[in-house]
Amino acid sequence: MIKPTISRHQHSAHWGAFQAVVEDGRFVAVEPFQGDCQPSPISQALPDAVYNSARIAHPMVRRSWLERGPGAAPEKRGAEPFVQVSWEQALRLVGDEIERVKGDFGNAAIFAGSYGWASAGRFHHPITLIKRFFNTIGGFTNQVGNYSVGAGLILLPYVVGTTRATGGPLTSWDSIAGNTELFVSFGGLPLKNSQVADGGIAIHTIESWQHRAKEGGVEFVNVSPNREDCADFLEAEWIAPRPNTDVALMLGLAHTLASEGLADQRFIDRYCVGYQRFSEYLLGTLDGTAKNADWAARICDVSAETIRTLARRMASHRTMLNTNLSLQRGDHGEQPFWMTIVLASMLGQIGLPGGGFGLGYGSISGMGVPQTEIRPLRMSTGTRAIDSAVPVARFVDMLLNPGDSIDWNGRTVVFPDIRMIYWAGGNPFSHHQDINRMVSAFQRPDTIVVHEPWWTPMARMADVVLPITTSLERNDIGASTRDRFLVKMEQAIEPVAEARNDFDVFAALAERFGTLEAFSEGRDEMAWLRHLYDTTLQAAQDIGVELPDFDGFWDAGHAEVPAPAEPYVMFADFRADPDANPLKTASGKIEIFSQSIDDFGYDDCPGHPTWLEPAEWLGSSIASDYPLHLLSNQPRARLHSQLDCATVSRATKIQGREPVWINTADAADRGIHDGVVVRIFNDRGALLAGAHVTEAMRIGVLQLPTGAWYDPQEPGVPGTLDVHGNPNVVTLDKGTSKLAQGPVAQTALVQLERYEGPLPAIKAFDPPP
Repeated sequence: MIKPTISRHQHSAHWGAFQAVVEDGRFVAVEPFQGDCQPSPISQALPDAVYNSARIAHPMVRRSWLERGPGAAPEKRGAEPFVQVSWEQALRLVGDEIERVKGDFGNAAIFAGSYGWASAGRFHHPITLIKRFFNTIGGFTNQVGNYSVGAGLILLPYVVGTTRATGGPLTSWDSIAGNTELFVSFGGLPLKNSQVADGGIAIHTIESWQHRAKEGGVEFVNVSPNREDCADFLEAEWIAPRPNTDVALMLGLAHTLASEGLADQRFIDRYCVGYQRFSEYLLGTLDGTAKNADWAARICDVSAETIRTLARRMASHRTMLNTNLSLQRGDHGEQPFWMTIVLASMLGQIGLPGGGFGLGYGSISGMGVPQTEIRPLRMSTGTRAIDSAVPVARFVDMLLNPGDSIDWNGRTVVFPDIRMIYWAGGNPFSHHQDINRMVSAFQRPDTIVVHEPWWTPMARMADVVLPITTSLERNDIGASTRDRFLVKMEQAIEPVAEARNDFDVFAALAERFGTLEAFSEGRDEMAWLRHLYDTTLQAAQDIGVELPDFDGFWDAGHAEVPAPAEPYVMFADFRADPDANPLKTASGKIEIFSQSIDDFGYDDCPGHPTWLEPAEWLGSSIASDYPLHLLSNQPRARLHSQLDCATVSRATKIQGREPVWINTADAADRGIHDGVVVRIFNDRGALLAGAHVTEAMRIGVLQLPTGAWYDPQEPGVPGTLDVHGNPNVVTLDKGTSKLAQGPVAQTALVQLERYEGPLPAIKAFDPPP
């Protein structure tokens, strides 16, 4: 009997580093990274994903587009059969179409601002590569910002002068464990989110840090409609406001601090500007309405006494305030972040060990993990050739309304007329709201080109689909700004079928346009990896951090950046000497009132934090027709939509559908029990999901994870039933405000009922005809 040939290859993904076990050339298993005591189970799905029937094996072209050319039968996108072509023909078709659109309409008519997490590899990063390629041939229309922190990224520079308050580094967990007495988290600290980090995470430590904080005496408060947004071992007090009312709750807390003399006026006077203007609003001096605990209680449906008691506890303890990223993904999402900073300023503990605020603990792995910062390993997208861009969450508005304009961050954005979409490295069906509206928008351009390893919903909407390698089929380096490790991502297997990597595809196109040297700089894959690593090595040496050279790193399989000697405290330098270390705001201080924002004159984002009624919430008139608030969270068994086709994610489904969490009382009112299929609907659309009945959800609130592959009963037809459970069929597509124009996925009212009749088959993972 011949023994199989077994090899192991160091590799990494957004959810963790691992060894890829290969037997006779086939990827068969995953072994966790040495030292990772809490590895994510998501990696176990990789062997199935790599060889899944949903893999795209060959270049494919939609039939009408192939036969009749660009713009043919756009209403058939998502429904029409594909025709297999050679790579030579596919690249010729794509190159010809780029040339046509450039020549006839200009580069701004090409939308190549792909969005998504893509691979953990820093070189084979398609969103970087696509921008780099198009910048060498005259430019493209880009997306700016992101869905994760869309409102926060625009707001924070005005208020604290940096976006680091949400991206990190945040005050480190060792500082929290040693100094914090009370940790109040708006949106909780869900451990499932600590599985993932962009660029990967070698050793998962968040759960251990939370244990250490709890054992050190930190008390936790979970302000969330979901009790399980804090781990049981934290024994957190649970306060469950109506969704989208956290700002009202924070105002009630602030009013208690102000009216009971608990606010730190010395801190406010020394480190902040604009408190007087905000105070007039808070106390009701101008509008006659004091934003006190009784006022807040009526809005958020939390007792006034609970609000007052919490405010007093915060003032009498070393308190860390945290607001999860999900809160700013609601209507007027700028306000929760801003109000968190104001509340922390009133407590006066910003810059103290274990005190102040953080925006994103519990949202992603690495937040607050002690780390020594070095320049991230990153490839340049090149010089922008044209200034054409839209806020990331407004790209559907752009496609539907060419020539229209929107206000954004103090300027006017005019939508270009997009004739070609080129997408690589993401799936907007897991990120963007109101899928039926997006399907209509995707019927507008002449051509859609997509790079993908799998037949995702985005690939199905394409005219030309190019099959791309997974990270296991190429060499790369995994690295995250929130991780202390650089990880070798060694090619473990040969490319499946005709898959090619994105770099080679864009290099071939660049050669056609005469820009290969500008795109590749004369480097192949390994030369680029060496170059990128060497730039990070130099940055590390500049701050006294020793790392192995590239050959030593590649041989060892990873390089570890030493942990810092001392805990990190955000804004400690500013607190120690605000004159010598001013913030990069207009005033150099924390802007409780921002004159810059106020001067924009936006009615939906005034110059200080304000309670603004959301477009949809449980206190609104439409709640009589749609009495349930739907929250769409990060799933437990995948990252967004990545690997939904594979074993780990599919094992969590209920009768093949994504599970929706529903309170026991809400379920009983509708005759629903655990495991049945339900229909969730509103005026925007309808979907099927599997019911998970639980006491952990607040009454009147549903929770349905993002990322189930969109599976319409009638492909390509807007308004049809999604049979698989994608929440974006019913979410609201509008901007947070004229300031940030961020997404508002967490602002959505729906109704739910038991689904009657034969269950439609799940076809999301079957290749199209």
